[in-house]
Amino acid sequence: MDALTLLHERNSAPKLCEPGPSGKVLSDILKSALRSPDHARIKPWRFLTVEAGARESLGTLFVESAKAAAISNNSPPPSESELEKISRQPLRAPLVIIVIAAIKEHPKVPPIEQILSAGCAAHSILLAAHALGYAGVWRTGIHAYDQRVKSGLGLAPAEAIVGFIYLGTIDGNYKSLAELPVEDYCESWNGPIDK
Repeated sequence: MDALTLLHERNSAPKLCEPGPSGKVLSDILKSALRSPDHARIKPWRFLTVEAGARESLGTLFVESAKAAAISNNSPPPSESELEKISRQPLRAPLVIIVIAAIKEHPKVPPIEQILSAGCAAHSILLAAHALGYAGVWRTGIHAYDQRVKSGLGLAPAEAIVGFIYLGTIDGNYKSLAELPVEDYCESWNGPIDK
């Protein structure tokens, strides 16, 4: 598949099944993330791969976080069915890659640039997986922003979760996406606008 076709056709696949990428294929997917735009070459990203039984441990972490969040927010506790659903979230794909913005102090590279670089790394993972015959979806949700989840994953205080990238083989078909006209989203700029 040529690069433009890949960029024009990549699509999220929320229903995934075995097999997921592994071995050299997974290494190649992650290698693509390491070529993300990186101002000052500070490498502001890192990745955690979660597969096999570790996915269940991640689900347990999500459940513990949801229970603690309800207590700290004085909210009703999640029901058993809600907790069961939360615990199964990491099982939606054979592989979950947690993309982390490893933000560093730098005089020329503000945190937003580092987060964007990590976002580019996440996108590169999705593109590489698609190019190699796999499918994926990028999810965030409350877990990505929860301090208990971040602590349980071993993140440093300055680090942030950019996304949970679920990878596997597509189960079913891709949803159809409308072709978007470029001119609806792009226009020429010809200088400052007087107000």
